[in-house]
Amino acid sequence: MNPSQRTIAEQLRLYFICGTANAEDMLQTVETALQCGVTCFQFREKGKHALYGDKKEAMARALQTLCRSYDVPFIINDDVELAERIDADGVHIGQDDAEAARVRERIGPNKWLGVSVHTLEEVAAAIEHADYVGIGPVHPTNSKEDAGAVNGTVLIRQVRALYRELPIVGIGGISPEHVPMIRNDGADGVAVISAIASAPDVAMATRRFACL
Repeated sequence: MNPSQRTIAEQLRLYFICGTANAEDMLQTVETALQCGVTCFQFREKGKHALYGDKKEAMARALQTLCRSYDVPFIINDDVELAERIDADGVHIGQDDAEAARVRERIGPNKWLGVSVHTLEEVAAAIEHADYVGIGPVHPTNSKEDAGAVNGTVLIRQVRALYRELPIVGIGGISPEHVPMIRNDGADGVAVISAIASAPDVAMATRRFACL
């Protein structure tokens, strides 16, 4: 694993994904999570009541400022134009978003590009351009309407066997007790939405993941 891959793999350890639909007080939730051990953050603004335009950009800039104060990478889901405009640390795309090659061309070589994958074919298509892949859903999840079929850690194990140095993050219905197995099967970290954002005590929930 080269130095840049090693750095990304380490920063994927506890990857928090959140949008305004996931948290009543977005900024407070994210700051608490950052204080308690989140190592990477993705702004994923989706859903019927999602922010758009200037409001979305204002929220993104506020979140970016928080992440920078904790030295945590700030990734934007799907919105390449916004990521370019505010100089985010990277972009994460799904299979139904823009092609990885086009996104890489736009953001350049020095920004992170993450790609959600669900099959070995999708991994093979992504790795030429992606810095890491998100694999899931590991367990059933209500956080993403388009999450796809649950596959446990089968694909994580397969991808790790084929691509020894590729940074991998597992996602989908993950709770703290799942983390050791997911890492043991080859993921560098876990991505979490509701297990932190919807927790009665965000600080405690984040620390439970961070201590593993």
